[in-house]
Amino acid sequence: MPDIQLVAHTVRSHGVKVARTHMHDWLTLLLLIVIEVILNVIEPFHRFVGEDMLTDLSYPLKDNTVPFWAVPMIAIILPFFVILVCYFIRRDVYDLHHAILGLLFSVLITGVITDAIKDAVGRPRPDFFWRCFPDGKGSCTLSTCNCCIIHAQVFDPVTKDVMCTGLKSVIKEGHKSFPSGHTSWSFAGLGFLALYLSGKIRVFDHRGHVAKLCIVFLPLLIAALVGISRVDDYWHHWQDVFAGGLLGITVSSFCYMQFFPAPYDVDGWGPHAYFQKLAESRNCNPSNTINSSNAQQSELESVYVDTQHGRGPSGASTHDSSPILDETNRLRRY
Repeated sequence: MPDIQLVAHTVRSHGVKVARTHMHDWLTLLLLIVIEVILNVIEPFHRFVGEDMLTDLSYPLKDNTVPFWAVPMIAIILPFFVILVCYFIRRDVYDLHHAILGLLFSVLITGVITDAIKDAVGRPRPDFFWRCFPDGKGSCTLSTCNCCIIHAQVFDPVTKDVMCTGLKSVIKEGHKSFPSGHTSWSFAGLGFLALYLSGKIRVFDHRGHVAKLCIVFLPLLIAALVGISRVDDYWHHWQDVFAGGLLGITVSSFCYMQFFPAPYDVDGWGPHAYFQKLAESRNCNPSNTINSSNAQQSELESVYVDTQHGRGPSGASTHDSSPILDETNRLRRY
């Protein structure tokens, strides 16, 4: 379907009406926020960590290259800014509303799934040793008697599970390695943005403009760099980052397709609601459709009559232009 503009549907004229239509969706978002808060408050599963496992969990405890507060900025605020720019260009409140709703659903659903898996799996982070033993005493060997006493204190004598001496809040965070929340949130928000831009600039228009692909890949590159920083900071294993990225891009794809056609679709530049309104406007004004059909029928009949009298569609005589057509017409008379 071509890019047809309806009468402008702005926030001022139709914003409240559109929001009320999707009131249940906004209430669902509030519910997801509550669930997300609860999942961050509850204690995660404390997976067994034996003495021989600490060797692979003794990476240094470092600060975050991408702070926690920066994740919503990257996953929500940045895509929101781009969506807002598109609104001021097209003045379509349906596009604005559905894009924001889809973005928030993408991020919050991803967040809930991520934190639910984190709490259920309880995988230790690569820097778990230094969270568990801030003073480093857990690294003592059994070469001396004093070390034997320390060893008895840091490991349960029956289960041989580690007995941490660090801060509970730091240890709690140390059991939330799988999957990566930074990565899943980034791919959920920026993945949605990549799909949104794909439709708006018509990446799949079969014209071979590779520059459009570069624009679409940019948000995905930013999300990938966020995931790589989690491995570099020793907050996550590479499997955590891979799973987080896969989770985020999958959820964002489902949420995008809920409100927009596929980017490779002919109508991929607009939301489903836009084309529904377009169809309703045509149904409300059937005379426009009838007049258009009559005009097309008259044009076809005119072309047919002109051809029968030896004239082309443009009105110019074509009787002497082709001996093959002359012979064909002569045979038809017989």
